[in-house]
Amino acid sequence: MVKTSELRTKDVINITDGRRLGFVGDLELDLERGHIKAVIILGSSHLLGLFGRERDTVISWEQIRKIGHDVILVEMAPSPEG
Repeated sequence: MVKTSELRTKDVINITDGRRLGFVGDLELDLERGHIKAVIILGSSHLLGLFGRERDTVISWEQIRKIGHDVILVEMAPSPEG
């Protein structure tokens, strides 16, 4: 069993391109079925949040390959930015 507070402290890494995506900022829950639908990586802010922030990254539960002690490994298409 993993607590949501523990998920927030793990780096999320895309195994497709090795890119670090960030930390889990939020969860999307399916209350009718009682399971997690997705984890959400909050976009980073621009200049102390004064100029908005980048888009959030939503990762469906099916894209998660492994939840380890320090990281969460996900498999998703690489971002177009490289």
